[in-house]
Amino acid sequence: MTRQMTGAKMVVQALKDQGVDVVFGYPGGAVLPIYDEIFQQNGIRHVLVRHEQGAVHAAEGYARSTGKPGVVLVTSGPGATNAVTGITDALLDSIPLVVLTGQVATFLIGTDGFQEADTVGITRPCTKHNWLVKDPDRLADTIHQAFHVATSGRPGPVLIDIPKDVQFAEGEYIEPQKAKTSHYQPRVKASIEEVTELVSLIERAERPVFYTGGGVINSGPAASQLLRELVDATGFPVTSTLMGLGAYPASGDAWLGMLGMHGLYEANMAMHGCDLMINLGARFDDRITGKVEAFSPGSRKVHVDIDASSINKVVRVDLPIVGDIAHVLEDVLTVWKSRGRKTQGPALKEWWQKIDEWRGVKCLTYKGSDKVIKPQYALERLEALTKGRDRYITTEVGQHQMWAAQFLAFEDPNRWMTSGGLGTMGYGFPASIGVQMAHPDSLVVNVAGEASWLMNMQEMGTAVQFKLPVKQFILNNERLGMVRQWQELLHGERYSHSWSEALPDFVKLAEAFGAKGIYCDDPAKLDDAIMEMIEHDGPVIFDCLVEKHENCFPMIPSGKAHNEMLLSAEAEAFVGGGALV
Repeated sequence: MTRQMTGAKMVVQALKDQGVDVVFGYPGGAVLPIYDEIFQQNGIRHVLVRHEQGAVHAAEGYARSTGKPGVVLVTSGPGATNAVTGITDALLDSIPLVVLTGQVATFLIGTDGFQEADTVGITRPCTKHNWLVKDPDRLADTIHQAFHVATSGRPGPVLIDIPKDVQFAEGEYIEPQKAKTSHYQPRVKASIEEVTELVSLIERAERPVFYTGGGVINSGPAASQLLRELVDATGFPVTSTLMGLGAYPASGDAWLGMLGMHGLYEANMAMHGCDLMINLGARFDDRITGKVEAFSPGSRKVHVDIDASSINKVVRVDLPIVGDIAHVLEDVLTVWKSRGRKTQGPALKEWWQKIDEWRGVKCLTYKGSDKVIKPQYALERLEALTKGRDRYITTEVGQHQMWAAQFLAFEDPNRWMTSGGLGTMGYGFPASIGVQMAHPDSLVVNVAGEASWLMNMQEMGTAVQFKLPVKQFILNNERLGMVRQWQELLHGERYSHSWSEALPDFVKLAEAFGAKGIYCDDPAKLDDAIMEMIEHDGPVIFDCLVEKHENCFPMIPSGKAHNEMLLSAEAEAFVGGGALV
């Protein structure tokens, strides 16, 4: 028996059948039939954002914190083009999204009709796949395919462009299990030969490092658990990219901290000096590698990734393994245990002694103050006062993002949401809304800079409307902090347009939206102010005025190797001001 229904009804039914419980969107003429169907049902909650970019970032936060795909619904033309930044962000950070866009009627396509844009053409470079559906009989199948593509293999965003007349027209609805998905079945298992070769390298390594990325988290909870088991069993050190924080607990004995441009000294030095690097679900991003020719020069390199196109794209590796992280780690553990759990014990002990020397540099040391709040101190206090709570952290992009990665500790995956690959200012606030929608009883804090936060400040209306108690912890240095730092260090202190002038009174701004505003510029009052933020049962804008010209260290300057880090003057004291080797 066939089920005939309108295209608009198909969209809602397909979302329900895919287990969708929330959609982030903004209505417009080309999607009104779908919005009419949303109005007539109660199974899916729609969150009205204030800008389509905010819708996509909110869906990213939802997806990243749950492991489920985020869903976006926007109209044609400017609705779709406003979503492009978020879609690109999701592509680079491998976030599963299904974006539904309205389109002008099929007979108007190509006529420059009102609010027409070539959405499929515009989004082709920033989606895993996209579709323009002109036949209502193909709509349901396409939506089910879209969910499959978004969540299979390396996750990412997909887009379906739906003309308005297709939404009105009737067609046959098919169930998800009948959809044509067999054409896209990424490889998830590595060969036994590849696994055995990796185990052999593990057994012989004297200075190994696990280098983990967002792919471990995207693989699901089992991958993070298997990583912890393998790290703890072998005694190998482990470091992570920005996107991989939480896959291995920050309290773990083997944890070196984040690596890369603003990574920890011990992590970068270990990466530079290792003889075996095992890359699990990272893509050798330029913020990690620094100067590629000088990246981990003496190591054998293994790269495990579900995306074959990421392997050998930036760094040539000795052992490429295409597969899902969880499957590969499970097989590696099985084979390694069956062969006697061998490692090079004495050499490994010497390696840890060297790492402990690097840890002794205390690279995050900074000069404290009882007069002005240092941004590092603000995050240390946020960490201390929220540690052990059911906490999720999002960030905007800039110095505050790097300090948050350095000073906040993550024990579990899916607790850290940040824009890594695209570096999107304005990401964190709407992302925090998506996280809070998914976890209504949890503490959700967006660590922000004032410049980034203003990019999507309009989403405070969404937070207030939906009674989402998101906390906006703004480290306000009245500067475009990271831009200013680069101008100081690399451009002769010529501060070209890096001052944030004409800033709003954030407390009054919060009150204007019907939220709570908090201001603090005194280190002695910071703890009480943070607790006031945490304990308030609604959305909060916390304006934390911090040192204006504080720099974020360590820092690998552009074009330099991992062992050529710049440290703060206070950290330099631990190495006697000598060469960092």
